Amino acid sequence: MVKFTATLLKFDQMGEKTGWTYLEVPEKISEQLKPGQRKSYRVKGKIDQHSIKGVALLPMGGGGFIMPVNATMRKAIGKNKGAKVAVQLAVDFKVIPLSQDMMDCLLDEPKALAFFNKLAPSHQQYYSKWIEGAKTEATKTKRIAATVLAMTRQMSYGEMMRAMKQEKDDLIG
Repeated sequence: MVKFTATLLKFDQMGEKTGWTYLEVPEKISEQLKPGQRKSYRVKGKIDQHSIKGVALLPMGGGGFIMPVNATMRKAIGKNKGAKVAVQLAVDFKVIPLSQDMMDCLLDEPKALAFFNKLAPSHQQYYSKWIEGAKTEATKTKRIAATVLAMTRQMSYGEMMRAMKQEKDDLIG
């Protein structure tokens, strides 16, 4: 477990990360966690006294990483941008299973499955979590269909979401 103090920061204009609250994980800390790692990986530990697990560290170039601090975490620690936090991190090796229903449908579409398998595990998880987060079977089915179509079109999660929003806007307008 690596321990350090960090300041909560917030992106102003940073593409898809605009508005994110995060903390920086300096290269020397990342090297202690996972030497030589330059791609995203998951960690567990604590921010102040709030336990975390399965949180992604995202590379920012130069060997440093950031760790997004979502609203649930901020509420639990009672802190926002500018606040100092005590951080304890270790690599989280737990594998998060992908949606079985999604995988079953992808198996029926070899082109879609081939593209899905090329995605980084963290990107595969975006789709899986979105599907499993559906509150009804009908919504889950729609999300699986959208995912398979997106994989066939070789779209990222963000591209798929923007396309779906545009489709909805076109229907309304």
